[in-house]
Amino acid sequence: MGTPLVELRDVTRSFPGPPEVQALKSVNLTVHAGDYVSIVGPSGSGKSTMMNILGLVDRPSVGEYHLDGARTGDLDEVGRSALRATRIGFVFQAFHLLPRRDVLENVMLPMLYSGTPRDEREARARAALDRVGMSHRLGFSPATLSGGERQRVAVARAVATRPALLLADEPTGNLDEATTADVMALLEELHDDGIAVVVITHDAEVADRADRALRIAGGRLSEVR
Repeated sequence: MGTPLVELRDVTRSFPGPPEVQALKSVNLTVHAGDYVSIVGPSGSGKSTMMNILGLVDRPSVGEYHLDGARTGDLDEVGRSALRATRIGFVFQAFHLLPRRDVLENVMLPMLYSGTPRDEREARARAALDRVGMSHRLGFSPATLSGGERQRVAVARAVATRPALLLADEPTGNLDEATTADVMALLEELHDDGIAVVVITHDAEVADRADRALRIAGGRLSEVR
């Protein structure tokens, strides 16, 4: 299958105490381009730490993280930021849209960090918003949108940079059942287009939709199916 897109090798993340807390314990994970993976676990299981490691927001205390075959531990913060901006998209439970920017500006903003020219930023943002069914809300403030609409904008923002890896952290946590189904269907369409999708969730029904399911508990990762 070629070089994995994501490879965690014996990753441990410790936080100093006393007592010292190991949020992740000897985690191994391989994700290939185009995979659809869920990681399910309760609060305090290590899900957020896993998200931060995969998203290059945090570093392992022990072990190695390879992204696209590159040892991320060898990169300085500028290199990590560049890799994050060009290869990883993020979708969060709380949306994280800027209230003083309209919908189009929110989607364009991450492309500043990937060096995309302004004309191309706007074209790509408009195309992404059209893809998620939000082209009729370009000039709207996020505060005027429903939860489902805000999450669609967040998905557009994540994919406008054309990432290889989409990390979705509790993407349906603030949504009702019908809107959850819509957002998950949208993520699955993106997976069908070849983006590797990793959904981190406490919701077993959301996790079951993935092609491959893992469970995290007490900082240890195990395959469910």
